[in-house]
Amino acid sequence: MTDVARNRRPGPRLEEVARAAGVSRSTVSRVINEEPYVSAKARDAVHQAIGDLGYSPNQAARTLAGNRANCIALVVSEQGSRVLSDPFFAGVLRGVHAELAGRRVQLVLMMTQQDDEQDLVGYLAGGHVDGVLMVSLHGQDPLPLKLSEAGVPIVVGGRPLVGDGIRYVDSDNFNGALEAARYLVSTGKRRIASIAGPRDMAVGMDRLNGWRRGMAEAGLAPDLVVHADFTPDDGAAAMADLLAREPDLDAVFVAADIMAVGALRVLHNQGRRIPEDVAVVGFDDLMIASTALPPLTTVRQDVEQLGRTMTWCLLGQLAGEEGLPPSLLLPTSLVIRASA
Repeated sequence: MTDVARNRRPGPRLEEVARAAGVSRSTVSRVINEEPYVSAKARDAVHQAIGDLGYSPNQAARTLAGNRANCIALVVSEQGSRVLSDPFFAGVLRGVHAELAGRRVQLVLMMTQQDDEQDLVGYLAGGHVDGVLMVSLHGQDPLPLKLSEAGVPIVVGGRPLVGDGIRYVDSDNFNGALEAARYLVSTGKRRIASIAGPRDMAVGMDRLNGWRRGMAEAGLAPDLVVHADFTPDDGAAAMADLLAREPDLDAVFVAADIMAVGALRVLHNQGRRIPEDVAVVGFDDLMIASTALPPLTTVRQDVEQLGRTMTWCLLGQLAGEEGLPPSLLLPTSLVIRASA
């Protein structure tokens, strides 16, 4: 080897490109491999650094990132019939789809029950998908933790009850319910009930606790509570139960619009004027809220934004972005219509 050859400085390395672009080494590799999990800002920074440094990627660098499925899964822990009929899940799916628009990433929708969980873990951790979005977790569902332990990037919609360190995106359910309770109190209502969500879901617990906080602030008893599943029929059954227990109740906070529709039906059937006799406030502000009779006062959460933000967080993980928050809480707001 000549002295010239020995002293010649080698070309810039992948690490130098990453340092100049302000991104991770794996992000540079993904840009070189033209993979989808890179933000436009990071991609532009890498291309700029490559040009400035005169970097020429070789085949080893092109294959550094490994094989990708270019596919993510949206896993809903509910029966298929429920998923396909509930407007909440449709809104989440629209948000996920919107965030993936223009990317070369496929979406797989999966519904799961406890008895097929092992097969599901095997599929999701077997290289068929690059990451997982999960919504509608119940109780001590171990699936998010199992996937995380298997190295599968995951983002949960709604606060998980188990699994410290699982990244999640949620709406501000506690403060949304608190605002609803305060509003009912401000209209002069004093015997205020709540149709709460399921006991085994954080969303049900958080909304119930927000309502309880509002009752405590006003010095009112938080004793009129019935738990129900997020369906119109369960909302109707809960409303009938509450009226039988306390015929003089004058307001009800319902933890989901889809349950509030059932509650309104029972109130109409029993001849109660809304809101003069019984005021009703829901939660979600789905399309069914504005078309209800009367139009439903409700707490708005942006369900599509929930789906978009979950997807953004997952794509960020897959792109190797640093500094992603462990959790995000999206704001809620009260929408006043004719029911309260």
